[in-house]
Amino acid sequence: QVRLSESGGGSVQVGGSLKLSCVVSLPRRSRFSDSEFCTAWFRQAPGKEREAVAAIDKDLSHNYGDSVKGRFTISKDRARNTLYLQMNMLKPEDTAMYYCAAIPTVVRQCPEEATEYAVWGQGTQVTVSS
Repeated sequence: QVRLSESGGGSVQVGGSLKLSCVVSLPRRSRFSDSEFCTAWFRQAPGKEREAVAAIDKDLSHNYGDSVKGRFTISKDRARNTLYLQMNMLKPEDTAMYYCAAIPTVVRQCPEEATEYAVWGQGTQVTVSS
């Protein structure tokens, strides 16, 4: 069973930065690593649907939504089995619960639909104050 655990959320003022982390625990004898399948960051504000932020697969990273392009960067550290989301120039609109997610199989491309991801972390809250 693939397991995910997020951390790094908190409260920050407008224009500030946060770096989220997601530890990816892989099943024993798995033929896939966290570099071979899709891992992604999503966020969800109260009363709104879950929104894709960014995803990374074996070769490419993907940013979803014009609102975060140029401000958020997804990356991973294979040695530590950890996914990161560096968030800069934060805005009040970025306030949400942030989740990491994974598709534990090889896919052609990483989707942005939350329903396509099979494994989820518990979430970490990000609050941006003006």
